Amino acid sequence: GVRYGSLLEQARDVRKAAGGFLDTLARLGLRLLFARRSVQKVVWALLRGLRAARLPVLVARAGTRRRPGRLRFAMAMVAATTPWRELGPSRSRGRLRPAASPIDAASQDLTVQGDVTALLEGCVMAGLFGHVNRATERVVQAHGARTMRLPAGLCCGALHAHAGELEAARVLARRLIAAFEDSGAPLLLTNSAGCGAAMKEYSEWLQSDSEYRERARVFSSRVKDVSEWLAGVPGPALDPAHRRVGYDAPCHLLHAQGIAEEPLQLLARIPGLETVLLPRADRCCGAAGIYGLTRRQLSEDILERKLAEIEGAAVDTIATGNPGCSMQIGAGLLIRRVPVGVVHPVELIDQQLTQRHDRDG
Repeated sequence: GVRYGSLLEQARDVRKAAGGFLDTLARLGLRLLFARRSVQKVVWALLRGLRAARLPVLVARAGTRRRPGRLRFAMAMVAATTPWRELGPSRSRGRLRPAASPIDAASQDLTVQGDVTALLEGCVMAGLFGHVNRATERVVQAHGARTMRLPAGLCCGALHAHAGELEAARVLARRLIAAFEDSGAPLLLTNSAGCGAAMKEYSEWLQSDSEYRERARVFSSRVKDVSEWLAGVPGPALDPAHRRVGYDAPCHLLHAQGIAEEPLQLLARIPGLETVLLPRADRCCGAAGIYGLTRRQLSEDILERKLAEIEGAAVDTIATGNPGCSMQIGAGLLIRRVPVGVVHPVELIDQQLTQRHDRDG
């Protein structure tokens, strides 16, 4: 029940002047990356190019299986954003037929309203996890909602808040609130637990802003994690999947947003899927925003425990709903050469959709 996330962010804001070289470098990098949309495009394109050339994978697998160093681990994190090869292309691409149990479009309940639903593309998600965004879009549509994307490049400010750059985070929050208001959508879905946690705290971030205080409160009330929304609506039948999946709860989803059962309920809809809650799934993986890069030793110690628990669970897939967790765990598995894929829960749902595109359309 302790709001430790807000406390940590405020503490980092207070002590940022006394931060070390890496803290200063991280804050500078955030400022440069998100200063202009054009800069973001170049950086993401460069990282995707490296990923396509498989250079990050080669760097990640070079050297020993432990204590990889910051550069090697950073490359492993980039490699971990690669769409998991065993999933392959979704069978649900193209136009989807209506869900088996269509949602009442006249409903005024924001949880199940069959109106246009806004989707946050995000910054890291749009740049490196575009495949998860597209899977999310297809799955939401298959559950009876029309979707629209907010303007590309909008950042929620979570990474800035993690780095103690609260004023910069507030600027981004105001921009996102205004864009959502302009969209006219009644609901905003996100597939990033870190983004969702940040956006649900906008009223706290902007409590001293007389112009945005109430707008932030309304905005936060209309934000839902995609698993939170999907668990509350009827969905189509899914093809069976015969695999053993370990679920690890992102801290920003479980502790910050209080969402515990919904992702598991969602995965339980897939026939034949064996879902295992990892031992101490409620414990951090060591990513914590940019903490995994600025405080490598402690982050590695936390990750080592998580990786040992994954190997002990004998699973072939890890499902987690936050890009930072996916990159952190995925990087660790790559470096240790553990043949376990890391996916977002919506990717598993997307892969098992029974709807096919209209071949005659």
